[in-house]
Amino acid sequence: MSTVAILGAGDIGGALARQLAAIDVANRIVIVDDLANVAAGKALDVAQSAPVDRYHTAMSGTADVAAVVGAVAVIVADGAANPVTEWKDEAGLALVKRVAGLNQLAPIICAGASQASLVERGVNELGLSRMRLFGSAPEALRSAITAIVSLEAGAAPQDISLSVLGRPTQQIIVPWDEAAIAGRSATEVLSAAQLARLDARIARLWPPGPYALGAAAARIVRTALTRTARVHAALVAVNRDEGSPGKSAMMPVTLAPTGIAALVAPALSSRDRVRFETAMRT
Repeated sequence: MSTVAILGAGDIGGALARQLAAIDVANRIVIVDDLANVAAGKALDVAQSAPVDRYHTAMSGTADVAAVVGAVAVIVADGAANPVTEWKDEAGLALVKRVAGLNQLAPIICAGASQASLVERGVNELGLSRMRLFGSAPEALRSAITAIVSLEAGAAPQDISLSVLGRPTQQIIVPWDEAAIAGRSATEVLSAAQLARLDARIARLWPPGPYALGAAAARIVRTALTRTARVHAALVAVNRDEGSPGKSAMMPVTLAPTGIAALVAPALSSRDRVRFETAMRT
């Protein structure tokens, strides 16, 4: 039986549990939170929706972190005691360390928008592989950017393909030369004024809300577990060849059940390359 563990029964954790259950990607989802009754209540709420939405994922809630043992994926979300507080800093690092000790194979996905330091410290201080510990919030940002591009271009969101790189909030880069709208280059469909307007709006899209963050994490888990050939945006610790070691950046990736399968190097214009290199030095 495949189990996905969600650490935190806050707003992100609850949204993620609902999204993940609805796509039937795992046999069982367990929500882990210090407030076991809240975790169990959210699990019950999701389970009661199953007959209506016709999914079959079993749900449970617990306060025992050992529930991550044997899980195929572990998502670090937010606690129920304070739903707007994501797992981060020393408490978050201690949690990731414990999880990594209990489960040495599953990818550990940070679903929050303020967990960059958790990814960085987990890789640099705990020695976890950057292919195993990474963040999914950039995928929520990519979806938000796709939505505003859709409105600007008058195109359906599913007809838009774009990448997002850099570091939030003032160092977000969308390589427009590589982006496509309905099979055409975005620079052919959109004017220079429109692209400038979009660039000016992008920084204001961060941070994404809890439902978007939950949906993004669910999408990444589904792609990883089903081995789908799809590129997503993820927060990844960089190495010396990509920027300043010890930092993290938003990058396009492909996924596998063990985590990130590969980083996808986008074709950057000279201007975008300079912007990316500048972002990674600051």
